[in-house]
Amino acid sequence: MAFAIKAASTSYSTFSPADQPSLSRLAATAAVKMPAGRGKAAAAVVIRAVAAAAAPLSPAPARSAGKRCLPVSQTMARLKAQGKTAFIPYITAGDPDLATTAEALRLLDACGADVIELGVPFSDPYADGPVIQASTARALASGTTPDGVLAMLKEVTPELSCPVVLFSYFNPIVHRGLADFAAAAKEAGAHGLIVPDLPYGATCALRSEATKNELELVLLTTPSTPEDRMKEIKEASEGFVYLSS
Repeated sequence: MAFAIKAASTSYSTFSPADQPSLSRLAATAAVKMPAGRGKAAAAVVIRAVAAAAAPLSPAPARSAGKRCLPVSQTMARLKAQGKTAFIPYITAGDPDLATTAEALRLLDACGADVIELGVPFSDPYADGPVIQASTARALASGTTPDGVLAMLKEVTPELSCPVVLFSYFNPIVHRGLADFAAAAKEAGAHGLIVPDLPYGATCALRSEATKNELELVLLTTPSTPEDRMKEIKEASEGFVYLSS
């Protein structure tokens, strides 16, 4: 079982040395100073700048509508067999808007993301740090809703070659209904779910609906989790284990 730690890295371990020049240009462009005015336009400028830098990279081949790429577990197993580390970027849907999010998903896929975590904005993201909390606030202020996120994702996933895992707090899932949410997530092309505020002992009902809809439920653990409990979580988690610091 693989473990994922949410952290930034400049290491592109899944790429061959020949890819490094283009990726270096991409990293340099991504590090440019945010344009004046911290609004939608400023963020969109940065996305377009990064996309321009990534232009030399070959885009992932488009898949026919409805065809699902490899599940998260198979993706991680393939990388492990190749001795590679997974590149799993996270973005908040709707920051600054869903059109830019769609563009960012395509860009991350073209840049070689192995799995993409897509955050569904929620009003009380207490398990996240200040950066993601601020991103979530901007997404909500722009009018982003879970339904809107899933509708956008449904349009984009046929173009992606890597699986997308939805990162959502439990409240939006319960509000829609576990069965309804899981079915809609599958229809949108998602491959997995991460629910940071759902205790391991309370995952049974959601796991049942996720399994029916071919969604892998990624579970969380922490360095302070008792060893026996951590082993249980490791065995029960699908795709990878999310190690939260």
